[in-house]
Formats: sequence, structure tokens, C-alpha cells
Amino acid sequence: MGAVGVGALLLILALGWLWTPDIDRPTLEARYARGPADFTEVAGMRLHLRDDGPKNAPALVLLHGFGGSLHSWEPWAQALSADYRVIRYDQPGAGLSAPDPTGDYTDERGMQVLVALMDRLGLARATIVGHSMGGRLAWRFAAAQPQRVDKLVLVAPDGFASPGFEYGKAPDAGLAVQAMRYVLPKALVGMSLQPAYADPAVMSDELLTRYHQLLLAPGTRDAMIRRTEQLVLVRPPTILETIPAPTLLLWGAQDAMIPVANADDYLKAMPNARLVTLPGVGHLPQEEAQQASVAALRAFLRE
Repeated sequence: MGAVGVGALLLILALGWLWTPDIDRPTLEARYARGPADFTEVAGMRLHLRDDGPKNAPALVLLHGFGGSLHSWEPWAQALSADYRVIRYDQPGAGLSAPDPTGDYTDERGMQVLVALMDRLGLARATIVGHSMGGRLAWRFAAAQPQRVDKLVLVAPDGFASPGFEYGKAPDAGLAVQAMRYVLPKALVGMSLQPAYADPAVMSDELLTRYHQLLLAPGTRDAMIRRTEQLVLVRPPTILETIPAPTLLLWGAQDAMIPVANADDYLKAMPNARLVTLPGVGHLPQEEAQQASVAALRAFLRE
């Protein structure tokens, strides 16, 4: 066998060793859902949803970030559900929510799903909270549906251009991203997730296992790739300046994914916004600084 043949054989063996199959939905739901009541039909798909707290209390709708799930908000839900109706759901094709049968993962579709969910739950208005990608969806929703938003909370929100993400142009999902459909070992997920925490100890094996296994739900990896391929950023300032809702920007001072310096762009465009920075905290304050982030949120909601 020649050198080329040996190289090809080694590549095949390596891919076979790294190949990462899906985990079936019944297994994942048994591990990460509380029961059948966690699921509801919204906008033509099955969403994983948790709705805790008094139904007549002020409502909070929590939107998770890219690659995340509603579990990221669990510390907040436990801390707030005595006083607020806390609603969080897995975005279509994320966590335990089924992929969107339309194949549409644009922000416009995300806003349609949010409207449909609020209508299904009988919510005329709510405080909308979004983290990272969910933050971008939250501020776009607050601009498009101001009559449905009491207050807006943006936790390290996405939306401004950055390397690889230009305005008006979808990013190039290269071969490495496409390969995720077949190869996604736990160690690779850990390498991607580690920079999200200022304190590496926060990323326990249990937490990493949950993130990894939920990415292996059938159709989830394909949905993530499609969401990336369909992301076309719009210039935020002209949208942000139309938002009337009082806004809290909540940011970890050590965020290595979306730096806190980006907050200046939001503050310039949003006269009703204010910033709370959490020292020694990374990209996921709701996981890494549960008490401090909840205290900042409570203070804002009481105003």
C-alpha cells in the first residue's frame, strides 16, 4: 500500500474513532426533561418549555444563546419563581426542542415563534431576557413588538459585526463546521465551552456532559449549522434606538466571547439602557455568578 493509501486508511480510522452518533430523543428526555408537561406545540413544532411561578405574576421570558438550552437559566428560575412567572424554552432545533420543519432559523422566524408562544400562554406582555444569540433575538423582538415588552434584559448580547460575521452577509460555514454533523466528541465541546467561563472550575463534568448530550439530539447539529448559514446581521443602531422599553445590559467583565467593551455601542444607541458589569465573570453570568446576576436583575425589575 502506497503512502496515499496509508494516509487515506488512517483518516478513515480516525473518523471512525471520532464519529459521534445522535442520542435518541426518549433517552435525552428521560435525562433532561421533567416530564411530558414540559412539551407544547407552538408554530408547528414541539417545543421544550418550562413555565414556573404564579401565573398571575409579572412574566419573564428567557431566551438562551447559541448551543445552549433552557437549562442555562435554571439557577435564575429557582431564585425568581416565587415572585415572577418564569418562562424559558429551548429554541427550535436546540436542547430538547424539535428542529423547525420549515428549515428557517432566521431571527425573523425566531420572533414569529416567540409571538406564537406568548399567544399560546396568554401573555399580552412580558419582560424579555436574552443571552448572547438570544440577546440579539430579544432586542430585535423589542423593536418589532414594543407593545409586547415591559422591560428588556440583555445578557452579553450578540448583534454587532465581528470577525467572520459581517453586516448583510451570511457567514461561511466551512468544512470544520459542516463536519460537526458527524464528529463532535465531548472533548471538542469542552474546548469550545471553556472560554465562556472566567473560572474554569465552573464547567463541571456534569455541566459539560449536559451541553454535549443535548447537542446530540436528532437534528440539532443540522439545525445549528443552518442557523449559522442563515445568520445575516443587520446594523443594530437604527433598530436599537427605536426600542422604548427600559433596558438592562448585564455583562461579565471577563467575557472572552463578546467583550464588555461592546456595551458602549448599545449605550450610545439606547437612551433607556444602563449597564451592570460583574467582576471576574465570563460569558455566562446566569451560570457563573448566580447570586450577583439575580441581584442585579431583581433591582432592575423593582424600578
